[in-house]
Amino acid sequence: MDKKEWIGFGLAGGLAGVLSGFLGTGGGLVVVPILLGVLKLEPKRAFATSVCIMLPICAVSAAVYLWNGRVDLAPAVPYLVGGLIGGLICGKLYGKMSALWLRRIFGALLIYGGVRSFF
Repeated sequence: MDKKEWIGFGLAGGLAGVLSGFLGTGGGLVVVPILLGVLKLEPKRAFATSVCIMLPICAVSAAVYLWNGRVDLAPAVPYLVGGLIGGLICGKLYGKMSALWLRRIFGALLIYGGVRSFF
């Protein structure tokens, strides 16, 4: 990776961090398309890499929100438990899914999220 690419990916990471901090998203909207389109990673590797990239970004955002008293833990805990269980199950099933279906699911979620944001 040359210096120009490194800077570009760093800026994209910054955008992912901003979106994560403001909206709780970033991996799907910023990182995955770059990993697929620019780096030409295979879809399964791009989605998995995005999760690894977003984990520390989300952890920092969560820590800032917690530090500033902006988190209501009562409703967050059941979501966290469900998310951990769902992540474990899907992490194990991930290798069995075709890249085509992962891309379709990803696209459908982006469309759904976009439509929902207007209503």
